Amino acid sequence: MSQPLFGLVPAGQPVIVSPSETPTPTTFLFAIPAANSPSPSPSSSASPSFSHIVVFLLPGVVLPEGTAAAIYLVTPGQDGPASKFLGGIGPGKESAIFKLSASSAAGNVVLGISLEPADSVGARMAEMAAAKSASCNGGALVPVPSSSQAQQQPSTIVLAQRIIQNAFNFLASFSGTAGQVEVVPLKAFEEWWKKFESKVRSDPGFLERSD
Repeated sequence: MSQPLFGLVPAGQPVIVSPSETPTPTTFLFAIPAANSPSPSPSSSASPSFSHIVVFLLPGVVLPEGTAAAIYLVTPGQDGPASKFLGGIGPGKESAIFKLSASSAAGNVVLGISLEPADSVGARMAEMAAAKSASCNGGALVPVPSSSQAQQQPSTIVLAQRIIQNAFNFLASFSGTAGQVEVVPLKAFEEWWKKFESKVRSDPGFLERSD
C-alpha cells in the first residue's frame, strides 16, 4: 500500500514505517537488521541489538472496519517460514510492545503484520493472556500477591503507551493533509526519535514515572 500504516521502534534503533515486503494488500513483512548490519537480510546470523520492539498505528491511520492488526514473529524453517503470534493492535489499542526471547533473537528479526478479523485477533490475545496468567500463578485459582508487588515497575504495556503518547504529543504539531488523508513527514519521526533517545540517555527513569 502507498500509505504506511504501521510504525516499528526496535529499542535503540530509528523508527521504521516502510515494510520490506508486501506479499498481499493486507500482509506486511518488516525485516529489521541486526546490530551493525547494513541491510535487512533475514538470512544473516548476526545478533540484533535490541530485545524489545514497539509496534503502533501511525497517526491518522484507521484500519478497515471490523479488522485488527495481528503481529507475528517470522522465523525460517525446513518446510518454509514459520510464524508465531505475538499479539495485536487496533482500535482502542493502537500500540503494543513485545519482548523477543533469546532464541527468537538469534539473527535478524522479521515481523509480519496481517489485517485480520478483530474478533479473531481479540480471541487469540485473550487466550495468550489467560495462558500467561495461569503460568505466572502456578495454576492457582486465586493469585496471592507478594509484598514487593506494590512497588513493581510499570508493566511493558504501560511503558509502551507512554512511549507512543510521547511520540503523538511531539508529532501532532507536524501533521498535515494530503488529499483526504492526514499525514506526518518521516523527518518528523526522525526528529522525535533523536529527542526521545537523548531524553532516555539523560533521564533513563522518566518513563517509569506517572507524571
